Amino acid sequence: MSFAGKGWGSGLLGVVIFSGSLPATRVAVAGFSPLFLTSARAVIAALLGGVFLLLLRQKVPGRVDLFSLFVVALGVVVGFPLLTALSLQHITAARSIVFIGLLPLATAIFGVLRGGERPKPAFWLFSVLGSATVAGFALLHSEGSSLTGDLLMVAAVLLCGLGYAEGATLSRRLGGWQVISWALLLSLPAMALVALLYLPTTWNGIGTPAWLGLGYVSVFSMLVGFVFWYRGLALGGIAGVGQLQLLQPFLGLLLAGLLLQEPVAWSMIAATGVVVLSVAGAKRFA
Repeated sequence: MSFAGKGWGSGLLGVVIFSGSLPATRVAVAGFSPLFLTSARAVIAALLGGVFLLLLRQKVPGRVDLFSLFVVALGVVVGFPLLTALSLQHITAARSIVFIGLLPLATAIFGVLRGGERPKPAFWLFSVLGSATVAGFALLHSEGSSLTGDLLMVAAVLLCGLGYAEGATLSRRLGGWQVISWALLLSLPAMALVALLYLPTTWNGIGTPAWLGLGYVSVFSMLVGFVFWYRGLALGGIAGVGQLQLLQPFLGLLLAGLLLQEPVAWSMIAATGVVVLSVAGAKRFA
């Protein structure tokens, strides 16, 4: 198999893993507070990543890479997990996944800002169409909606897009899985402190589903998914493999419906489809 083929396969596996993040978070926040969930998942993933870095004797990043690692940590280690956990206290996992359809666009925009690229005018046409679709859906469909939850998801997507773009650029120098591992270690002291401050007052009322949700987002969403995702970007190309994110809303909606028995309206599926097509057009003309 060619490097490009391996990249697409690895990237697809990463997207499949990420698709379970929001449903797992929805289950986990039923037993843990958003701040504890965000910090605990980062601590667990950082310890695992640190073990990999130590065993494989990876070189410590230089000072020039610290700012980029901080941005990655802010976007995908702290920002996205915390904001989505807060959002899922107000909206359903199925609804939140519609907003994930904007993630490829957010990644592309931050790639433009960081890389100084000049996309074609058609790019902005598709980006406005996708954004208008999400905004219109949020305003016109009140079932399971919450302005607070919707705004938190928008902020989460923006931070995640920033973290993806910065991480993809940095992975060219450090390697894919090394980027997320170092970013996790960079945030470990702060996340460990938050986890200690927000420890549950009692562990008796926390059910098995919440523990499974915490385990999934800690091991798979926070670390393993990024191993495959950044490897896919490195082997297959950021622009090409990055389009696989367009599959994430559909996979996430399917998981939310099957695992959580949440209602998935046809209007929600239609909105997601329009968003995905809009982002695909924007990516094509970037």
